[in-house]
Amino acid sequence: MKVAYWYNNKDIRIEEIPTPIPKSKEMLVKVISCGICGSDIVEWYRLPRAPLVQGHEIGAQVVKTGKSIKKYKPGDRVFIAPKAPCMECYYCRNGHYPQCSEVKERLPGGFAEYILVPEILIEKGTYLLPENITYDQSTFIEPLACVIRAQRLANVKKGQSMLVIGCGMSGLLNVKLALTKGCRLIAADINQTKLEIAGHMGADITINASDNIADHLIEKNGKKADIVCICASADSALEQAWKCIDKGGVIVLFAVPGPDKKVVVPVNDFWMKEITILTSYYCGPPDIIEAMKLIEWRHIVVDDLITHRLSLTEIAKGFQLVTDGKQSVKVIIKPNNG
Repeated sequence: MKVAYWYNNKDIRIEEIPTPIPKSKEMLVKVISCGICGSDIVEWYRLPRAPLVQGHEIGAQVVKTGKSIKKYKPGDRVFIAPKAPCMECYYCRNGHYPQCSEVKERLPGGFAEYILVPEILIEKGTYLLPENITYDQSTFIEPLACVIRAQRLANVKKGQSMLVIGCGMSGLLNVKLALTKGCRLIAADINQTKLEIAGHMGADITINASDNIADHLIEKNGKKADIVCICASADSALEQAWKCIDKGGVIVLFAVPGPDKKVVVPVNDFWMKEITILTSYYCGPPDIIEAMKLIEWRHIVVDDLITHRLSLTEIAKGFQLVTDGKQSVKVIIKPNNG
């Protein structure tokens, strides 16, 4: 079978390896669709494990199951989470599923024609796709679940004003979800095309982030934002966010700068204004289930975010598109096409 080995964003090699044969408690799935996530292109995050097969936004079809697997059968359409929490440790019991201390196995990368799914992910990380969720739509389940968790932690609710800085795929999903909750939505980005997309999706206000966001925000919104969701890793995004949050507000670090970057937080100012800063990393099973329902019921429409569908042999082009960020939103790799 063909797999795409990632060495860095400019060195991705298509190689042939043997198609794995599932053991008693494993199953083999055929990858139909796999999205390129914004985190896939973050080299400081991925390089320590290179070379590796990336891809964790997966829609697949079961091909073969081990003799002990009764839960799924060949032909089943499935979404598989990148990792599965144990649901029993201290962190899981307190809702910190991404921080589960018992995670030992992860899903092999989806930029491959086939994946061998380990037992723990069959039991706790595999979900049957409803009939009206397509394979392409299933690539949004995990990123939407991450957005759901972030907004839940921030207690996003009706009537609040929310500023999203960075209108890539995750930023636009934050826009879509916040709008379903009745928020007044302000979108900021340096890319005018992304701003126009946010506007078409229903954002009340769009602001070019090359300007002073806070000045435009107050002018157009009448006040600073109750919630600021940072979906861009640029230093300037953080600096602008500090100036845009209203008293009693919440800043969500959905994206973060590189580990070598020093972040200066105006703690004294935030202390007097009772500003909350929170981080949100990954998602948990309840978020995945909610994301599937939102897509299934069409409460969140995702198809309009898909800009490119590419074969596995075109994956280098896909990474270039996502890294550049100007012409793409959601890039989907179809490993068994072409």
